[in-house]
Amino acid sequence: MVYHYVFDELADLLASMDPDKVLAFRTSEKAQLRLDELLEKNKQSKGLSKPEESEMEQFMLLEHIVSLAKARALKKLAQKQN
Repeated sequence: MVYHYVFDELADLLASMDPDKVLAFRTSEKAQLRLDELLEKNKQSKGLSKPEESEMEQFMLLEHIVSLAKARALKKLAQKQN
């Protein structure tokens, strides 16, 4: 099991980069299309297969890490302005 502190460590690493670059990060169009496909399929009565569920969980974990990094990047920018 991956513990939350690992997410924090990775988010800190990403946030230590240029904050503007961290904030500008967006997933690729290909990745976004795949995520949209999984989300739509999950809404349908068929649901997702086990491999698709795993793939969606990985997307969600990565989104969580990127969100943490962006929050830290915003904090870093705010501290620079003060």
